[in-house]
Amino acid sequence: MMSDWFRPAGSAAADGFDAVITPESAGWAYSSLRILTVGETREIATGPEEMLVVPLSGGLSVSVGKTTFALSGRANVFAGPSDFAYLPVGVTAVLQADATGARVALCGARTDRELPFRYGPADDVPVEQRGAGSASRLVRNFGTIGAFETGALIACEVVTPSGNWSSYPAHKHDEAGPDESELEEIYYFEIAPGPSGEPGFGYHRTSSSARGPIDVLAEVRDRDIALVPYGWHGPCMAPPGFDMYYLNVMAGPGAERAWLISDHPDHAWVRATWASQPLDPRLEEMR
Repeated sequence: MMSDWFRPAGSAAADGFDAVITPESAGWAYSSLRILTVGETREIATGPEEMLVVPLSGGLSVSVGKTTFALSGRANVFAGPSDFAYLPVGVTAVLQADATGARVALCGARTDRELPFRYGPADDVPVEQRGAGSASRLVRNFGTIGAFETGALIACEVVTPSGNWSSYPAHKHDEAGPDESELEEIYYFEIAPGPSGEPGFGYHRTSSSARGPIDVLAEVRDRDIALVPYGWHGPCMAPPGFDMYYLNVMAGPGAERAWLISDHPDHAWVRATWASQPLDPRLEEMR
């Protein structure tokens, strides 16, 4: 059922969080996401998960023991990459918002690996322009392999200009092998409003693979969440007039952290067409 894998804004709120996706609530084993509005001090116990604290809007301080990192954050998710903090397994962190408050994402993954509490500066986030033509999108690889070390967690942000497609060609990562990783994935969406504040929208698709049946074709609104336990996922479509942002969180059972995908055989040819198309010039403005 689509309702098993799509959570409209507000439907996953719990325990003082705007949204909570745990391995237990998702029905899988590794990936998690919590969205939190920090108006005052909030303690976060990581338990068996490592987490990345990513400001969505506003800034905050993050403390573990006697060490504190000040995250300057950003005005909103369309205003460029943010600095962030890494929380190890088995710690209690104290989050304290700046005077104007903050909204943060806690991207999580179950892992046995113990790494130190760390700070990730926004200036060090690799920003990639991916695709071409109407498949142009901007990718902020703040928590990907080679960009930042974690035990199991993989995370990035994607900004899709209005009228463009991303997560395309449709692809999957649900079978372990030399060419593909087994990863559970979370999409958290924010949609820019129209010029007079009109609420934006977009679309997201997940379809069945050999791993099992799944059928999600959802109109996504601001702060909706899509879960991808397996299956071909993509495209994500940003209609003309409304820029789309999504945060991807991934983890899986592999002994080594890897992000390998297979393109849908019906759509893989699309990549070859990008060589003859220019990148959307709006990507430079969004960096």
